[in-house]
Amino acid sequence: MATVQLVKPRRFGDARGWFSETYSRRAYEALGIGPEFVQDNHSMSAAIGTLRGLHFQVPPHGQGKLVRCTAGAIMDYALDIRHGSPTYGRWLSAELTAENGYQLWVPVGFAHAFVTLAPNTEVIYKVTDYYAPECDSGVRWDSVGIEWPLPLGGPVLSDKDRALPTLAELESPFPYDGEPLPERLA
Repeated sequence: MATVQLVKPRRFGDARGWFSETYSRRAYEALGIGPEFVQDNHSMSAAIGTLRGLHFQVPPHGQGKLVRCTAGAIMDYALDIRHGSPTYGRWLSAELTAENGYQLWVPVGFAHAFVTLAPNTEVIYKVTDYYAPECDSGVRWDSVGIEWPLPLGGPVLSDKDRALPTLAELESPFPYDGEPLPERLA
């Protein structure tokens, strides 16, 4: 299984605009991203500073996510929560925008979050398992040492995200698979 990766799909432009192949099973398998995607999710966040996460689903319905921003901009995060991992508790981030077209692959065993950097931001992500409310979980956003790019008033949060446990309280159900989190995203 591939670790967290930043994917930069090619864009072909002309006077009309641009075209990009945003997913090809063959191309993603070549990158080591080979699981089957079973569901696409689409969110819209009206306010700058909307923070969604840090979310994951526990087994047997763990979800890998391929995330992209289709309107506006986000700072996207993946947090290593695999017990026994030498990079447990470390995180990586990437700015995903409608303009750059980048995608972040967040495999099972990582918590995922993003914060909006522009109003009316839309995010679409493919997932490797169906939403299972009984497996829904997460880590509180302010317990992992991330310096979030937030407005002065702080984040816009859901009640659910405010009530998530801290990283210190987490008993991770995800084993380390032998592939540490990279130092940085290429």
